[in-house]
Amino acid sequence: MRHINGTALIIAALVATVAALAFPVWSYADRSGTGQANLNASSVATQWGPLSATDRDFLVKVRLAGLWELPAGQQAVERAPTQAIRDAGDHLVVGHTDLDQRARDVAAKLGVELPNQPTEQQQGWLRELSAASGVEYETKFANLLRNAHGKVFGLVAQVRHTTRNSLIRQLASDANQTVLDHITMLEATGRVDFDAIANEAAGQATASPTGPPAPNGNLPPAPVPAVPAPGQSFTSLPSARPGPPTSVETARP
Repeated sequence: MRHINGTALIIAALVATVAALAFPVWSYADRSGTGQANLNASSVATQWGPLSATDRDFLVKVRLAGLWELPAGQQAVERAPTQAIRDAGDHLVVGHTDLDQRARDVAAKLGVELPNQPTEQQQGWLRELSAASGVEYETKFANLLRNAHGKVFGLVAQVRHTTRNSLIRQLASDANQTVLDHITMLEATGRVDFDAIANEAAGQATASPTGPPAPNGNLPPAPVPAVPAPGQSFTSLPSARPGPPTSVETARP
């Protein structure tokens, strides 16, 4: 009896050991309901790489942006009281005409259906602009469009970072240039309310801000410059232009 009990204990211990070793493998293999599973389920294979739901949503948002921002820019060129607003409008028209062509080309290759009308919210913004005039028009134009561009800027960065599709990656690079150009031109009007933008973003934030402590009036130690070690030569040029910002180069092959 003692021999049987001892054997049973050994078998039980072996079963428990195998189960313990197998559990991590099982837990990592069964990933249903996780973000990875959702990504795989929403993606379709193409010759340019997997096309995810986020990629498709990005294509639609690029198209929608052009459907309302292009007519908004054209309206600004026609009726804005100041040259800065007209210049911003000109950049919107030229930039979104180009970006819309690129988005439609990509969508046709990938088989993604695109809308032909702006959203109800975007149509409402166009009505707001049409009903305004003078300084009110300039303020609405600069802030409605700057806010919209700032929000899509984050999506462009996310898609450029995570997409596995080469066509979407190139479109995100193109959109990054265009959106930054438009943001710069809208800010050059002098009508952008940066406090309102910051307050809106703060109201939507869920995490506490982090970073160095607030300045106390005393100058901190000067940081050490980040420079290469001597003995090597470099030929590339910095991406940022010297001097005050004016516009972003959007010329692309």
